[in-house]
Amino acid sequence: MSKTERESFGFVLLDTARAYRRAFEAEITKKGMGITPGMARVLAYIYHYPGLRQNQVAEGMMVEPMTVVGHLDALERAGFVERKRHPEDRRSKMTEITGKGLELVEQLKRIGEQVRGMSGPHMSAEEFDALQDRLREMRDQLSVGAKSELRS
Repeated sequence: MSKTERESFGFVLLDTARAYRRAFEAEITKKGMGITPGMARVLAYIYHYPGLRQNQVAEGMMVEPMTVVGHLDALERAGFVERKRHPEDRRSKMTEITGKGLELVEQLKRIGEQVRGMSGPHMSAEEFDALQDRLREMRDQLSVGAKSELRS
């Protein structure tokens, strides 16, 4: 493939995210963990942001609430998460990881480290951390901008 001009940042970023996700999903499938990639993503999100309401999980993940509910149903049936009534709003349910779910998160972390090693074998841990920090800042800034646009 000839390169006539530099690819745009967004193009490279999206292609990289897709390739990373595909490699991660392949490892989950190969290891026969009994969860789908979507379930893994919801579980990881709840791990990083404990105690959220279901609708907050969906909003934070930028997916439809029904998508999250379906994954939560499956995760709850498997014993990886629990949904509890919110103490101040009986209509809302909060998400919580179980001990079994925490064990699964540890397995997912190991797979993430493996894929990270495959994706940048010539990058140091510090370089990866710096890249992740910059990408997180970009995501958070774009999320704030998108939310303020919706309110206008």
